[in-house]
Amino acid sequence: MPTLAAKPREITGKKVQSLRREGFLPVVLYGENVPAMSLAVSLDEFRKTLKEAGETSLVSIAVEGGKTFNVLIHDVAKDPLTLKPIHADFYAVRMDKPIEAKIPLAFTGESAAVKNEGGILVKVIHELPVSALPKDLPHEIEISIEALNAIGAKIHVRDIAAPQGVTIEADADEVVALIEAPRSEAELEELAKPEAAEGVEEVKTEREIKAEAKAAEEAATEEAGS
Repeated sequence: MPTLAAKPREITGKKVQSLRREGFLPVVLYGENVPAMSLAVSLDEFRKTLKEAGETSLVSIAVEGGKTFNVLIHDVAKDPLTLKPIHADFYAVRMDKPIEAKIPLAFTGESAAVKNEGGILVKVIHELPVSALPKDLPHEIEISIEALNAIGAKIHVRDIAAPQGVTIEADADEVVALIEAPRSEAELEELAKPEAAEGVEEVKTEREIKAEAKAAEEAATEEAGS
């Protein structure tokens, strides 16, 4: 389990900019029967930990002069221009109580339908909701696409073997991935036309929306504290 050192902070509002200039990230730690605590962690160490653990693996937070908590990283807000983390939440978990989380999917192997028939692999979903004890939460769930050996073949949630101690909380009939027929030259030319993109609105993921909202909330808090 990765470990992050944290120190209590009294700096809030706009003044947290001084922390960021010194290479620290303002964070909040909270959880069941855990009072909310304002902390600061090294931005560089946070980035390394986030890359290693993501938002689904446990991280140990050692608070200077206090306790150590097992947490999940939640709601990482990023600067919309630089994409540098500007705030994060740490959710302290109970090791004896199942929790829910969304686990990323990692597609592995090779599809004969793609290799030999020119089929198109369509990844319908990229993460799955699960429940498990914190110690059993996987960093990712691997899904082999080797079973997709024909045009039209599909992988459903029911086809996925959940890791031990993990329950997938999704409809068993939900399609995870499928193989589409190869597109004709005429279809590809049609898609390449500029007018084909007109009226298409960019769709943001739930995580992107939450991150932008968190960044806006942090900016409002800083402005109020000025």
